[in-house]
Amino acid sequence: MMEAAAASTEIWVLGWSVIFLLVHILVQALSLDLSSDLGLKYLLGPRDQPKEPGNVLPGRLKRALGNFLETYPAFVGLALALTITGKTGDLGATGAWLWFVARIVYVFLYAAGVPVLRTLVWFVSLLGLALMVVRLMA
Repeated sequence: MMEAAAASTEIWVLGWSVIFLLVHILVQALSLDLSSDLGLKYLLGPRDQPKEPGNVLPGRLKRALGNFLETYPAFVGLALALTITGKTGDLGATGAWLWFVARIVYVFLYAAGVPVLRTLVWFVSLLGLALMVVRLMA
């Protein structure tokens, strides 16, 4: 049973989602440094006084990360619940992939400043979560 759970699509996507989260955090942090108008002293300090970079990219990446973190707990919970209940595969696996791919695409669209398509991709990610819920509740 444990081997089958570890090999499930939902757990595999969960593992990759952690890697994506770490990359997302790193890229967002590096974008602050690369914008270089905040200064190294500020970036390495406690940041008691909020400063905004002049470049729009760090702000977009920060908002995209915040948006990711809004749905990430639901995805983690659903992936684990599907695995624990033995309901992996089918709609759950499709939903996991849909959520994951949509979240990656969303970051690129947000960083590029694409307005409407970005929102549609966000809805696709929610559809992925909904499919996972349907599979769990079936």
